[in-house]
Amino acid sequence: MEKVKELLQLDKEAEETVSRLTIHPHRVGYERSFYNDFGLRGIHVDKVEPGFVSCTFKVPPRLTDKNGNLATGAIANIVDEVGGSAVFVIGVPMKVSVDMSISFLGTAKLGDELEITSKALGERGGYAGTLVHIRNKATGELIAEGRHSLYGNESSKLLFGNQSSKL
Repeated sequence: MEKVKELLQLDKEAEETVSRLTIHPHRVGYERSFYNDFGLRGIHVDKVEPGFVSCTFKVPPRLTDKNGNLATGAIANIVDEVGGSAVFVIGVPMKVSVDMSISFLGTAKLGDELEITSKALGERGGYAGTLVHIRNKATGELIAEGRHSLYGNESSKLLFGNQSSKL
């Protein structure tokens, strides 16, 4: 338990750095959150077609681990966000992730330019599946492959008060 506690605690320098961050509140549904801005800032969308999204991304220092590699959590966030964008439909509430499986096949270093593609595999009812590939753009090396399942029901309505939600 102590080892876990030690791993999760920030050292004094990191604690001071985090305490200096200015995080402004955002208007939900209108502005990006700190989380989205931190994890996705710098992604450049190159191509969008129905069921397909292609992006490029240069690995920034903020998303690297202690070895200078793109952190696995950042990869999971990319699979989640770019995977979901391949099945996004304007005017319909965003589907939510119900399952992700990620194979970490290589490493991306600070400054590497990545090519990220997401392809819709299909939809059945409210369920959709996507396949996300993250490659080193210069070498073609596959860094990660993510399989992403999402669910959304257009007719669902969240009701408040004594009523329950219908899914």
